[in-house]
Amino acid sequence: MSVENENDTRSARTSARISARMSARIRESVRGRRRQAIAAATVVALVCAGLIGLHLTGLPGQGGATDGKPASARQVDDSMSHQAEADGKAVNLTLDDGPDPTWTPKALELLKRYDAKAVFCMIGPNAAAHPDLVKQVVAAGHRLCDHSVHHDVTMDDKPVSYQRAEIEQAEQSIEAASGGVRPRYYRAPGGAFTPESRKFAASLGMRPLGWRIDPGDFERPGVDKIVQNVEAGVRAGHQTILMHDGGGDRSQTLAALERLLPWLKEQGYTFSFPKA
Repeated sequence: MSVENENDTRSARTSARISARMSARIRESVRGRRRQAIAAATVVALVCAGLIGLHLTGLPGQGGATDGKPASARQVDDSMSHQAEADGKAVNLTLDDGPDPTWTPKALELLKRYDAKAVFCMIGPNAAAHPDLVKQVVAAGHRLCDHSVHHDVTMDDKPVSYQRAEIEQAEQSIEAASGGVRPRYYRAPGGAFTPESRKFAASLGMRPLGWRIDPGDFERPGVDKIVQNVEAGVRAGHQTILMHDGGGDRSQTLAALERLLPWLKEQGYTFSFPKA
């Protein structure tokens, strides 16, 4: 081989090696950019999935589909609830002004004994002071109700801003005490509802809760009188019963319940919840 041909051969080999190295670098660069693109797309997908999940399920610790509400509150009617969710012969037992460390545990024991359910309408500071009782109420399958902060029976004469604060602050106290379960209802103290308070409660996912049977147990008229008033109301076809597990001496209420719960079962009534 001539010197000239040998030089040509070496030059060709060198060019081939350089070309091969350049091609390898280009392929590696393409693969790197592809990996980066895939990683970026994965991150975007995960973020979007997280945001969608948050939108659908709400913040954590909301009590699930039964007692929780998503980020934009559980949609409820702002009209007064009086009727039972269950069909047929059913009653809704509601207990106001607790939780109370003396009377609420006794009420829970009675309800458990007769396999009965109730709505506990709680005052915000009482719930904050006794979170263990709030959790016991929830664990036993009962429902929570917001009964304001100060139990102001004249709150319907107060500014709307005051009413909203009473409702919202109590709701927050009850939710915190329960471990994240929000109340399903709002009951104004003494029935002091206003159109504005009903709408605001509903915007927070709480149905305004009324009653049809008030046996006057808060005034302690005697066990016989309490029992007679409830029985008369039930026979008249009314379903939602107002009683109390807080706000003072509730011994007459508990004694009346001990007679009423088995009587209601004997009469063929089931224990339901108000429509929410």
